[in-house]
Amino acid sequence: MLNNGTFIANRYEIVGQVGTGGMSDVYKAKDHALGRYVAIKVLKSEFSEDTNFVSKFRTEAQSAAVLEHPNIVNIYDVGSENGIHYIVMEYVEGITLKTYIEKKGQLTYKEALSIAIQVGRGIQAAHAKNIVHRDIKPQNIIISKDGKVKVTDFGIARATTSTQTISTSVMGSVHYTSPEQARGGVVDQKSDLYSIGITMYEMITGHVPFDGDSTVSVALKHLQEEITSPAEEVPNIPYSLECIIMKCTQKNPGRRYPDCASLLMDLKRSLVEPDGDFVVLGAGTGAETDRTMVMSTEELERIQGSRYDDEYDDDDEYDDDDDYDYDDDNDYDNRRRSQKDRRKKNDVNPDTKRIMKILMIVSGVVIALLILFLVGNAAGFFKGAGLSSKTEKMVTVPDVRGMTFEDAQAELKKKDLGIKKADKEEASNEYEKGEIKSQNPGKGKKVKKNSTVTVVISSGEAAKKVTVPNVVNRSEAEAERMLQDAGLKVTKGEAVYDDTIEMGNVVSSTPGSGEQVDEGTSVQLIISKGKDPEKDKVEVPSLLNMTADQAAAALEELGLKGSPKEEYAGGTAGTVVTQETEAGTKVKKGTTIKYTVTLGSKTEWSTIPSDVIGMEKNTAVKVLTEAGFVPVYGGEDYSDTPVGTIYSVTPSAGTKVEKGTQVYYFVSKGSSSGQTDPENGGDNE
Repeated sequence: MLNNGTFIANRYEIVGQVGTGGMSDVYKAKDHALGRYVAIKVLKSEFSEDTNFVSKFRTEAQSAAVLEHPNIVNIYDVGSENGIHYIVMEYVEGITLKTYIEKKGQLTYKEALSIAIQVGRGIQAAHAKNIVHRDIKPQNIIISKDGKVKVTDFGIARATTSTQTISTSVMGSVHYTSPEQARGGVVDQKSDLYSIGITMYEMITGHVPFDGDSTVSVALKHLQEEITSPAEEVPNIPYSLECIIMKCTQKNPGRRYPDCASLLMDLKRSLVEPDGDFVVLGAGTGAETDRTMVMSTEELERIQGSRYDDEYDDDDEYDDDDDYDYDDDNDYDNRRRSQKDRRKKNDVNPDTKRIMKILMIVSGVVIALLILFLVGNAAGFFKGAGLSSKTEKMVTVPDVRGMTFEDAQAELKKKDLGIKKADKEEASNEYEKGEIKSQNPGKGKKVKKNSTVTVVISSGEAAKKVTVPNVVNRSEAEAERMLQDAGLKVTKGEAVYDDTIEMGNVVSSTPGSGEQVDEGTSVQLIISKGKDPEKDKVEVPSLLNMTADQAAAALEELGLKGSPKEEYAGGTAGTVVTQETEAGTKVKKGTTIKYTVTLGSKTEWSTIPSDVIGMEKNTAVKVLTEAGFVPVYGGEDYSDTPVGTIYSVTPSAGTKVEKGTQVYYFVSKGSSSGQTDPENGGDNE
């Protein structure tokens, strides 16, 4: 453990420990070269001599160094000093997702989706670089104070060009590890998706799906036991999120999402359609799931509702893979169909179905004959055949429009017809109030005697029709005036952003321009708020570790301006070491982004003071230190200078050397006069 105040690489000052893991400790440190706080991961001392652990530690740095993404903790520096192996990272002020879950117990589905989307984006960026994290868990996910989510700890990540790796040893956190990783099999991007699914499960329920007394027991559960649906514990979980979690955590990798992009698509859709039925459980892509399954006659009859009562065991016929249980996957499909009431009720015996079909045909024929008879009888086709003993007299309906109800009643009575008012009166510009506006049956229609004619009474003059004027792109005040002049009322809807319509002008009206409406109708106006300020904004990229030319090109591509500053700041000369605006921040196009390009380490020179010769020891040490050198005691000897004073320095006084150089000083024991020379047995005189 490092003490506060300890310096690493003469640059990073330890200010406190912020966390610890299985292999390393994490400290908050002050980067005095760039004036910022950083996080430094230091390999624990008990592992620093183990080449295997040192290699894994370096792997993390190598894996994460190529990743630059707003949802991944950035790597700034890596090195070793005095047996201390360290990685310098972005310092994120916040808490781990694990701590957040422990505090809240269960997260809301919107919180879980938001966090999962950000994690998915970070992992998608890693996968794009052919990096498989292999240890995704809430402990390795940091939530900053401003709500940003970042993935960290690529300590056991594996870089590969094929996106697959064979794990010779089971690594990762056993509660979140995929079945294939637990058994030391092929690990690819889908292993990370499984871990994301387990993490989502914990966010929703407050606990992991599998637990046990040992890592072995937990690993075996991942391999052998099915995950209980989170809906059984959290009944109000949106259906789509439940399906997403269950798809991510399929034992068979081929039934999971094919990649992070597909997962992100469903996660985003779940925010909009929480209870949507759009998640499709994968059918698998490998040989182990691409087998053709042939149903026997017995199986088909059983599906259709056969009379066989004996259950069949399909394990012997279909289960030729020891790694995964596809029957459980099918059970899950059935459960999903049941939840959405999609199970077809078609369990009818085939013989019964044939009888029912015949009965339906017979019924159809009978009904058709009956309808034919009724129509024919009404038309008089069967009267000559003795089917009707009485010929009914038909009359012509007169035109009663424009009459009062009483006059129409008298007129219809002459024709042996009745009259009835419609339930509602209707406005009319043709007929006066109280006059008949319309009738049914209409003028000239042939009807039976004693039939009833229904009439609609006019309620008076109808509202005047006016045309809605075109007010689009007019000022709000002008549009109101135009509508009021046309005899229309004005209402306001919620203002919207519009790239083409000036602020304060009308975007649209409802009813729209040219429509015919009643005078006095309300027309709703939508007013423009001008251009959407967010639409023209772009995310500031991370310029760190880019060359000056690369940084300028990256900013120019986004429509941003660069303002580089060169200074000696350590690191690789010609690369960006700091940027004033944090990566991921949204700014307007044309914004100037200030950043620092290092000139490397600046060499400072100084001359060893000549007057240190003859100085008292403590004074000489102080003078050398203030001159920028590191004083080192070289020993004592007899000299002509007084006792306790400096009689010599190395390098010599007056020499110009680099600051920080070690200067050895030698202290006088006084004159050798009167001392015995041990080699000649006498004194030196």
